[in-house]
Amino acid sequence: MKGAESLVRTLTGCGVEVCFANPGTSEMHFVAALDRVGGMRAVLCLFEGVVSGAADGYARMSGRPAATLLHCGPGLANALANLHNARRARTPMVNIVGDQATYHRPFDAPLTADTEGWARPVSGFVRTVTSAASLGRDAAVAVQAARTSPGQIATLILPADVAWNEGGEVAEALPVPSPPTASPDRIRQVAHVLRRGEPAALLLDGAVLADEAALASAYRIASATGARLLAPFSCARIVRGRGRVPLERVHYPVDAALKQLAGLRYLILVGARPPVGFFAYPGKPSRLYPEECTLEVLARPEQDAGLALANLADELEAPRVTPPDPGPRPEPARGRISPEGVAQTLAALMPEAAVIVDESISFGRGFFAGTHAAPPHDWLQIVGGAIGAGVPLATGAAIGAPGRRVIALEADGSAMYTLQGLWTQARERLDVTTVIFSNRKYAILLYELSQVGTNPGRTALDLMDLGNPELDWVRLAGGMGVEAARAETLEAFGDLLAQSFRRRGPFLIELVI
Repeated sequence: MKGAESLVRTLTGCGVEVCFANPGTSEMHFVAALDRVGGMRAVLCLFEGVVSGAADGYARMSGRPAATLLHCGPGLANALANLHNARRARTPMVNIVGDQATYHRPFDAPLTADTEGWARPVSGFVRTVTSAASLGRDAAVAVQAARTSPGQIATLILPADVAWNEGGEVAEALPVPSPPTASPDRIRQVAHVLRRGEPAALLLDGAVLADEAALASAYRIASATGARLLAPFSCARIVRGRGRVPLERVHYPVDAALKQLAGLRYLILVGARPPVGFFAYPGKPSRLYPEECTLEVLARPEQDAGLALANLADELEAPRVTPPDPGPRPEPARGRISPEGVAQTLAALMPEAAVIVDESISFGRGFFAGTHAAPPHDWLQIVGGAIGAGVPLATGAAIGAPGRRVIALEADGSAMYTLQGLWTQARERLDVTTVIFSNRKYAILLYELSQVGTNPGRTALDLMDLGNPELDWVRLAGGMGVEAARAETLEAFGDLLAQSFRRRGPFLIELVI
């Protein structure tokens, strides 16, 4: 058996069923093995940043790692920004990166690169395979590493001759270790803190935000103690909507976050890191919580935070409670386009079990709070701050959650980083509605410019202007095979949104703001 065939058989045997790919010459034997073996869905993406972003979205919704197929070190380099985002989201993923044949590397051919060096900063596991005989075993270890709590990226570097040589062996799936549990002493200590009745908040992150049972435990704790429930500004996945636990996200602007967290005496971390600003600003602190606030760790990111919350709720003897009714579902908004009107229209029209992918950046900061009255849905965000994740995330999420409508809320500047993902949506006939907020500028950078105390001139402002020439998203989407239309009022937006939900396949709305 060739090494490449043993690789595919091992991956599928370990539950890896989808491969997002942008292959090259070094990976041709892997590509050929996909036909010989079967069982692996191969999804072509036209840029490696789409490959890595789609694998991220797929894993967030399916709970299983996908494989990526990347062409040598430069292909990995093209994927790095969204691999950074996936690492921050704690996403399980297995990268298969082609490489020069082992005997060809000393000749320093043009695509030879320090692939391991580029992979390490975004990977929890990196290995270069040295023989066809070990390839299956190495692949099984990579999948095990990817699935180990809290989820991480495993990168397997595959020299071409390892793939084409005979001697490959299929390896069985390895057991995934259970996440460690918080100690009883930790549970009792946090319960003791909460019983004091001083201002406190639970900051939740990671898998608990996608777990209704864990959120119900957190709500029991909050209701019994008066503690607030918080989530980071950027989260990998939150289950929310009507009937689900409402959460308050830490604000993005430093001044707003400082005001939001002012007065806290205790901040309890549940799978979360202490909140800090996205950037440093002159004269402003990096930490967003008060100096007098004590941090308490209920569960570290790799621990079973859901179990810790359940045990804490029981330790406090907190009764089970039902989240408050958010009130009637709103009607679609009318008139001039505004963030509040867009959120209201989304809440009014989104279908049950929708998946929202939010890379709306500056225009969409109020969307989260304005859509809690919508039907139950999932909310995905760009976690690592490297823009260009939204279109690929939506692409992968649609494959990871078939039968559910994905709604991508996308800033126009960010979408230009990875618009090739629209082509994959068309090719795979994915049920994705993309809303492009077309303000023809990098609005987030204009905000950041205002925060650093500079007086910008024409050169600086031109670097944030996307209007010369203006981007035409209807034509761009059409060129990728995605039907599209433009809206300049909330009525038109609502009509196009509802129309997109009634049809199969992708649709794009350019919302002129």
